[in-house]
Amino acid sequence: MKGIIFDFNGTLYWDSKLHYEAWREYSKILRGTPFSDEEMRKNMFGRTNEDIIAYAIGKPPSPDMVKKYAKEKEALYRQRCLLDRENFKLAPGAIEFLDWLKGNNIPMTIATMSEWDNVEFYIREFNLAKWFDIDKIVYSNGKIPGKPAPDIFLIAAKNIGLQPEECVVVEDALSGINAAQNAKIGKIIAIASLEPVGYYKKIPGIDSIILNFKEFDRTIFDKLEEFHQPSKNVVSNCVSEP
Repeated sequence: MKGIIFDFNGTLYWDSKLHYEAWREYSKILRGTPFSDEEMRKNMFGRTNEDIIAYAIGKPPSPDMVKKYAKEKEALYRQRCLLDRENFKLAPGAIEFLDWLKGNNIPMTIATMSEWDNVEFYIREFNLAKWFDIDKIVYSNGKIPGKPAPDIFLIAAKNIGLQPEECVVVEDALSGINAAQNAKIGKIIAIASLEPVGYYKKIPGIDSIILNFKEFDRTIFDKLEEFHQPSKNVVSNCVSEP
């Protein structure tokens, strides 16, 4: 493997419970009853806010509804992040692992279905520019279909100048794992940040399961001496504030 693509929520930042809580609260506002755990596994993680809102209200939402509801829910979520200061940090072992990847010039990026307001929040609060080229991060910009569609990982691989089969993807959500499979990613690593290990053992196509980034097998990378330069004709996801 020559490069790595990280999902973010539940992977580099273990915030799944906060999303659960925020969507429970907000889905009750939208439809009168909160999402169940099973509904959230199948219809929330890895999906766009538009997808989730459509599921909650039982019909396609208007663009104005998506904008209004998404902003309200994400503001609620970010407030929960800041209040949970004890856990408001990158995943166990992530900083050391990211330092190692950077030191070995291994191409890497993030592919998240979070929208820009949240991505900008993460960049600022976690100092992600220390490790990642911000322009190569792929996020939900209103044009990319949600996971399990492969698009987000195909764009991410292209942004770091690699073919999908040359990349490792680290994911925690079933929809993200399926998206990586659909993108023909070379290796898929599941990180058991919320679900038990047994949950991932039932999912075909996963190459390994880790509990934290200290357990990541670094020998899977082809550490080239020269810095990997992405192609000049790479199509970036244009990560700039709308």
